[in-house]
Amino acid sequence: MTSHTLALQTMQALLLHPADDVAVALMPLAAGRMIRIGERALTLRDTLDAGHKIALTALPAGAPVRRYGQIIGFATRSIEVGDHVHSHNLAVGNLTLDYAIGSAPAAILPDPTPRTFMGYRRARGRAGTRNVIAVIGTVNCSAHTLRAIAQRARAELLPHYPGVTDIIGLAHKAGCGTRDGSPELDTLQRTLLGFARNPNVAACLFVGLGCEVNQYMSMIRHVRDGEPPPYIGIQDEGGVQATIAAGVRAVAAMLPAASAAVREPLPVSQLAVALQCGGSDGFSGITANPALGYAVDMLVAHGATAVLSETPEIYGAEHLLTRRAVSQAVGEQLIARIRWWEAYTERNGFVIDNNPAPGNKAGGLTTIFEKSLGAVAKAGTAPLSAVYEYADPIDAHGLVFMDTPGYDPVSATGQVAGGCNLVAFTTGRGSCFGFTPAPSIKISTTSGLAARMPDDIDIDAGPVLAGATVAQIGEQIFERLIAVASGAQSRSEAQGIGEEEFNPWILGATM
Repeated sequence: MTSHTLALQTMQALLLHPADDVAVALMPLAAGRMIRIGERALTLRDTLDAGHKIALTALPAGAPVRRYGQIIGFATRSIEVGDHVHSHNLAVGNLTLDYAIGSAPAAILPDPTPRTFMGYRRARGRAGTRNVIAVIGTVNCSAHTLRAIAQRARAELLPHYPGVTDIIGLAHKAGCGTRDGSPELDTLQRTLLGFARNPNVAACLFVGLGCEVNQYMSMIRHVRDGEPPPYIGIQDEGGVQATIAAGVRAVAAMLPAASAAVREPLPVSQLAVALQCGGSDGFSGITANPALGYAVDMLVAHGATAVLSETPEIYGAEHLLTRRAVSQAVGEQLIARIRWWEAYTERNGFVIDNNPAPGNKAGGLTTIFEKSLGAVAKAGTAPLSAVYEYADPIDAHGLVFMDTPGYDPVSATGQVAGGCNLVAFTTGRGSCFGFTPAPSIKISTTSGLAARMPDDIDIDAGPVLAGATVAQIGEQIFERLIAVASGAQSRSEAQGIGEEEFNPWILGATM
């Protein structure tokens, strides 16, 4: 055991940046206990759970409070050395950020030894990491029917076609109660077709009712190349049972060609990884997110794409991304999305600091600024190459951003509609998130969580708190992504989790 490991194991709290006003408790600490942080000793005035913040300096009401060397909020009352800093004395306030677009020097990424994964070559776009047939609804009214088609085809047909990974049914709650030609319907149609054309989908069948606003012929106007996917309407086919039978026959016709696809060595540049975090805690920005960021830098060095999203969860940290923008236009696109969210939340009677959620706060996160600063660490150090709106096709390589809500299923739905063929998901409180057809690996912030939920966690980043380096865990994540891309099951995939997480973003009024 190294001296560095011994030092970390005897530490009671961690100072992340010399300019910080707070340290993070590494274990539960009782009021009245004297602890040492670096060269200073202090007595705790409050009892704290692990992941929560300890005041290192006395601060008057209204003073900015720093963690990661950045402002995470403002004192709502005077804070004394040794106080617990949390929701009772810290909140967001007016924060002026220096966007300095493109001012950060481009990260110098190592020239890696070329790596491959075993994927499915596609005629267009990126390679597949899975080879599924998808049955997708145009409207909620077809949800039961399309699920029945997928279930029957999976049970009756799939065993005869081992080359097909799965047959999945993707239902949603939209498709009607809106206006034809509206931006809301346009977004839904783009999302549904994005899934039909995702590289992990070998073939697709659409199932609708027939009288919905989201008409199939309206939707396929988005198809720019190739043949549109086939469609069955329940009203035209003669009812639910007739449609189920016709759907199973349609899937049967797709299976021989889909099953003929085989995995072959393909460059890592064919990967597009959706970056997600959910159930975050006070350690997310210390262990799992920086480790995923290291893996992202490795992916980008290999020419792959990493897609950061969840716009409300970069709020207060977006200046760290604009400084890495490859152009003025890219930086301004990101700022425009931030401004849109400010207006969107205001007109809906929200404030962006409704996030963090209760579980985040129980884990030590207090404000959205603090959560965002930890979340941005998932993006590593690479330049920001492009900004996309929700479910737009992702054609750039490198680190890119997609505008999505912070709600994980809705966010991941947009990323996968854009073409992501893998998901990397960090969690501190414990998420059982999975996503089909893009397998999701989950990375825990602490070893305690990994031990508590062993069937759900793929990579434990907790050893960073015991002396492992962020680089060591980042390399583990990178290797795990390649293994899962090549066919190894993720923990959530092994449990069959993923169909219910399909959740297109629905904006505007429901009529």
